Amino acid sequence: MMDDSKAITGYLERQLLVAMPSMGDPRFARTVIYMCSHNAEGAMGLVINKPYPGLTFPNLLTQLGIEPTIDNDIIVRLGGPVETGRGFVLHSTDYMHQGSVKLDESRGIGLTATLDVLRAIANGTGPQRSLFALGYAGWGPGQLDAEIQENAWLAAPADPDLIFDSDLDALWERAVRKIGVDVAKLSSVAGRA
Repeated sequence: MMDDSKAITGYLERQLLVAMPSMGDPRFARTVIYMCSHNAEGAMGLVINKPYPGLTFPNLLTQLGIEPTIDNDIIVRLGGPVETGRGFVLHSTDYMHQGSVKLDESRGIGLTATLDVLRAIANGTGPQRSLFALGYAGWGPGQLDAEIQENAWLAAPADPDLIFDSDLDALWERAVRKIGVDVAKLSSVAGRA
């Protein structure tokens, strides 16, 4: 059974955050973010639909001194503007090792930020589903909540098929449709009286 406490508190942990067309920050235009944490102290998530410019997974492995034994078509993603040299692997929970954290047990989503998971992926013993992101999106206390009030973001269920989709160009529209919203009818004006 799913823990409904997040819905009661209004926190968006374990959900997707979808940028509204009115998003003023160009770094987040048409982004979809998996929310790893969101509480009174702030929020942290990984942008899942933006490729990291000019970096391929094989090149990254070479830079880290990891020799792959299998071919990987993993797209390196720009997880956000904070600490862009720090890597995170969002993955299915069939891979859980030291340093791994279960983010959403009901949907089978985990997070690992160690080189061991990259080595495992490179030799075919990693998780069945994964995405690799450099950097993350972070908000201070109340900052994300204020942005939501300003109509910058929508929340969507964190569907693993969306999270691990490699068609990054279509991901934003698919996430908006998952909410049940017609993209053409999205307004940049907040509905406050």
